[in-house]
Amino acid sequence: MAKFDHGPGLERKFCQPDGPLALREGAQIQGYASLFGAVDGGGDVVQSGAYAACLRQMSADGRRVKMLWQHDPAEPIGIWDEVREDERGLFVKGRILTDVARGREAAALVTAGAIDGLSIGYRTKRSSKDASGRRLLAELELWEVSLVTFPMLPDARVGAKAEDMAEALLREMADAFDGARRVLAEG
Repeated sequence: MAKFDHGPGLERKFCQPDGPLALREGAQIQGYASLFGAVDGGGDVVQSGAYAACLRQMSADGRRVKMLWQHDPAEPIGIWDEVREDERGLFVKGRILTDVARGREAAALVTAGAIDGLSIGYRTKRSSKDASGRRLLAELELWEVSLVTFPMLPDARVGAKAEDMAEALLREMADAFDGARRVLAEG
């Protein structure tokens, strides 16, 4: 996986959905990008409330968490319309933008089951260690949530309906072919 420099201290946590990652009507996607109390592949545990201050500040500033492809800041692929904490973890709901080339690719890969993970990009603001040496993440500055190939937290998954997305992609492809036929007929 390519490494992108977002500045000092930026970390990433991968989160594999607990069911097939899929899309809903209009390329909507939703699920958990982080789960509270779960030990991830790096031995870290995100604590309940870790995102609260950041999400409040972002809302007050009129900013949004970015939806990226594989953590690449040059590859935004959609919009997270809702990012919130609940008792389980960090819930995200958004839209993959199929008008963007990488968004179309991402939607097709999700529909096919080739991509099934989420990952967060963040800075640790406050943490401690427990008796076993695990890092307990108490406050995080969330920058982005990415669709990724290899997630780190296997218990968090996204759920949606792949059939709706497949139908939308087929309609989009048919429209593109119709447009190409018109252009060829005129030329």
